[in-house]
Amino acid sequence: MGMTVIQRGVWGLLLWPYILTVSMPLDCKEEPGSLTRCPSISQEKLLDRVIHHAELIYRVSEESCSLFEEMFIPLPLRLQSNQAGFACITKTLPIPSSKSEIEQISDKWLLHSVLMLVQSWIEPLVYLQTTLDRYDHAPEMLVNKTKWVSEKLVSLEQGVVALIKKMLDEGTFTTTYNEQGLFQYDTLPDMLESVMRDYTLLSCFKKDAHKMETFLKLLKCRQADKFNCA
Repeated sequence: MGMTVIQRGVWGLLLWPYILTVSMPLDCKEEPGSLTRCPSISQEKLLDRVIHHAELIYRVSEESCSLFEEMFIPLPLRLQSNQAGFACITKTLPIPSSKSEIEQISDKWLLHSVLMLVQSWIEPLVYLQTTLDRYDHAPEMLVNKTKWVSEKLVSLEQGVVALIKKMLDEGTFTTTYNEQGLFQYDTLPDMLESVMRDYTLLSCFKKDAHKMETFLKLLKCRQADKFNCA
């Protein structure tokens, strides 16, 4: 039997401090001025930290989406959200999707795919924080989780950029990806439209967060055994 929203809330309150505690920093602050290359951290350790961040982000995004569903989305609307008109904002990005595509792309393209996904979601998650404030009964835990994920996504971006510089030796690497136009703001949508849009954002982010985690774990596998990773 699935847990009710109240049961999820109880578990969330119990585990939330633990999640905040085990989340390791990615910004290399132990060495001033070292953000760009993280020289004090080995490539292997940095990759482990990046993966750990991605795992936590995906886990919390899953919890947030489930909580939002149970609070605001009746089952018929959940089915409707899968129909045309609620496409994910990252659908047009050149991100590999099939297993064969993912197996064939290089380590460099894996990392840049993760970076594109991370950067494309930073602005929409900030927007989501503001729109949740308009809800009359939005649980504080949902608002806090959204804020936490938004902050950790920025940290993940820093970690992925540092990893690209370490693994690919791109010392002059700059993030030139421009996500402008992927996410469009509507002026004062009606409440139902707003709820469905927010639900679509959460659902799509959950899928993309899983992609980030999968790509990073595939990259780690390739470092250990290049020919036996799927």
